Amino acid sequence: MTAPGLDDGVRRVPAATERRLHPVTPFRRAWAPVALIAGWAAHDPNQAQAQLTRLTTTMLLAGLAVLVPAASLYGFLSWWFTYFAVTDSELRIRTGLLFRRTAHIRLERIQAVDVTRPLLARVAGVAKLRIDVVGADKKDELAFLGEDEARTLRAELLARAAGFAPETAHEVGEAPARELMRLPARDLAISLVLTGAAWGSLITALVVPPVLWLATHSVVTVLATGLPLLGAAVARSAGRFVAEYDWTVGESPDGLRIDHGLLDRTHETVPPGRVQTVRIVEPLLWRRRGWVRVELDVAGSSNSVLVPVAPRAVAESVVARVLPGVTVPPLGSPARPPRRAGRCLPLWWRGHGIAVTDTVFAARHGLLRRNLALVPHAKVQSVRLTQGPWERLWRLADVHVDTGADKTVTARLRDAQEAAELLRGQAERSRTGRRNAQPDRWMA
Repeated sequence: MTAPGLDDGVRRVPAATERRLHPVTPFRRAWAPVALIAGWAAHDPNQAQAQLTRLTTTMLLAGLAVLVPAASLYGFLSWWFTYFAVTDSELRIRTGLLFRRTAHIRLERIQAVDVTRPLLARVAGVAKLRIDVVGADKKDELAFLGEDEARTLRAELLARAAGFAPETAHEVGEAPARELMRLPARDLAISLVLTGAAWGSLITALVVPPVLWLATHSVVTVLATGLPLLGAAVARSAGRFVAEYDWTVGESPDGLRIDHGLLDRTHETVPPGRVQTVRIVEPLLWRRRGWVRVELDVAGSSNSVLVPVAPRAVAESVVARVLPGVTVPPLGSPARPPRRAGRCLPLWWRGHGIAVTDTVFAARHGLLRRNLALVPHAKVQSVRLTQGPWERLWRLADVHVDTGADKTVTARLRDAQEAAELLRGQAERSRTGRRNAQPDRWMA
């Protein structure tokens, strides 16, 4: 006989409550039919113009009277049939008006949960939740939620991923963060001015139109070519300034937090223990100021920038937090290839170098734009040695280190005997590193 309220001694867990998105979401989704018509018009503008000229004012008003309610109804129904729920083991998202789709996101597979707030969403007081999952090429998202609800749900998902019990996960809250660095707007603007790509785009925009004028003497051709080039040059720098404005890096138990954006604010997290490669980039025009840029390769994540620009000492202190125990090799420490490497790569061979420490494999390349890639030994998936016919003639070889982010770091033009020893040594260091590495856990 079973006691009342019990089922053979097994405690029943209440079913997860399904929730809808914020009520402002239908206004966002109502644009889909309008966007479809606009896409058709952009694809065939001549046909669209011809059809438009045939319409009378009455027909246009009648069309709007049908389109606006239809778009509104589509937005409402798509919102009404979208639910999400957090269970003991997964985040479940149900979408679809005609064709139903249910996404089951395992909590232990979550890599990062980012909160983004586009400009109009900030005005409406809502935010978008983007979820990075191991092995998924595309991020799942919940758009939109109230700002407070988005942050609360993010904290709960991270707590569940860290192993907290379901009944206590919602009480954990967002872990406090300690600010490591904040990028001044002045330094960001100067760094963009001193970027070679920006100057290259600007010079192209100024040189190409006069050349076209001398060749064609056509004002239309010059304007049609010069204006887009000039706009692209300005947009390239302005776009980076808007995206990287007020870049802030903070440290918390759930990883490094990155907040940035002038118009669209983004709240990202660098997953702890899942960074495969760190690259320290030093453009030529930044060297006098001692500035560098830090980029990342994170397995299964779209996070790619850690520090847009900062003094080298500050950047290295942030790298030390994302790769605990790893020391960045000194600026001049990577050993160059032998001089005979100049037969394979004249002049540019001087930009290559390698340094191996107890914790990291470091390879450098580039003369004008120096790039130092750091791979922790524990993150190395495979090591390869390649040798082309010309390299074989000069007793040279390349050593390739593959990481879990489907990226490769290469030590180029090494002495053949040195490369063979490096291959064997790196394989052993990687095995030892993986054996001694700490498990990748949230809030560890």
